[in-house]
Amino acid sequence: MGRTNETWLEQAQRAMSPRKLEKQIAMASAACTVFGREGYARASVDALAAEAGVSTRTLYNHFPDGKAQLFRTVVTWTSAQVKDAQIARIQAVLDPARPPRPQDLERDLVALARSLVGLMADFPNHFALVRHIHAEADHVPPEVLRAWQEAGPEPVGRAFAEAMAHLADAGLIDVHGDAALAAGHFTALTSHAIVQSSHYGVQPLPEEETDRLITGGVAAFLRAYRAG
Repeated sequence: MGRTNETWLEQAQRAMSPRKLEKQIAMASAACTVFGREGYARASVDALAAEAGVSTRTLYNHFPDGKAQLFRTVVTWTSAQVKDAQIARIQAVLDPARPPRPQDLERDLVALARSLVGLMADFPNHFALVRHIHAEADHVPPEVLRAWQEAGPEPVGRAFAEAMAHLADAGLIDVHGDAALAAGHFTALTSHAIVQSSHYGVQPLPEEETDRLITGGVAAFLRAYRAG
């Protein structure tokens, strides 16, 4: 529990031949497609093996715990990729060494929100998995939910809270003593409606509607949090 996919890859690289590792990655990639299409509960081991072009016996040889282990591997793998992209975009726009000028804060926060929302198009398979996780939380093993949180949402939340704290240190916003809550409010105001209305990017919204929701969300955030 809590073992991220980076750790899995590091251990796998030490423990197995490149050919065997390549086969595991290929099976995980194929499984991502199946889980994104079918969800966790409906995806069968037979379907996962067929998508990967291997027998069920081969799948179990590589993933002895079967579907649960494969789902955990896929979710943490894609979460780690998206986490890195999200943190990179947060740090690029809200660089603590170069905080926005007061007159540019709203513009920069809008740019950040657009960039983060755009990740749904860049990582469609991952967000399809997340959509199924939320829809099937009562069917997904608890250790898988925990691994997902540790691989993606939690480190992103910490990075976002740190970015909000730096904005507060620069005198641009007032986080009222809770930078993590401010970060959560920013995300809720700028992306929640887009995520829900587009079903995690499955049915993208018109660009003008996305812009309306983002700019309105940033304006609402700044009414609550702008310093002074």
